[in-house]
Amino acid sequence: MSYDEAMDIKEVEFGDMPPQAFLLGLLSAFDNRYQACADSFFKEITWKQFFAIICINLCREAPTLNDLAEVMGSSHQNVKQILIKLENKGFVMMITDEKDKRKQRIVITDKCRKFIEENDNQSKTSAEIIGSIFEGIDEKNLSITIDTIMKMERNLSRL
Repeated sequence: MSYDEAMDIKEVEFGDMPPQAFLLGLLSAFDNRYQACADSFFKEITWKQFFAIICINLCREAPTLNDLAEVMGSSHQNVKQILIKLENKGFVMMITDEKDKRKQRIVITDKCRKFIEENDNQSKTSAEIIGSIFEGIDEKNLSITIDTIMKMERNLSRL
């Protein structure tokens, strides 16, 4: 269902909903719709699994589970489930930290690197998809949106 179709549902009444509540709902609905669309992009892994790989690669050193959960903005339990699935598919490995044997670090495997390399050819398609999502949104509005969400993120971290 598209956004416009959702707004036309006669059973839904937004009434005097404050814009803050509407925005939070809109972000949640967008996240769900984006995930459903992105899940169809790769055959081997889901969007959340791919996002975990992206976040692992963003870390300066192989992250721990807690580090990755923080970067992904998700719970330890959810990230653990994603990693178990990626490990079962051969995309990541858990290794013992050389400096602190109590810590497990997450590393991507050669299979994962090969997957990233093979799918790098799809980056043009990915860029087209991203371009379509942001069609008609100028740099000023994009910058304001990023700034707003970053402020919301900071406020959320204080709760």
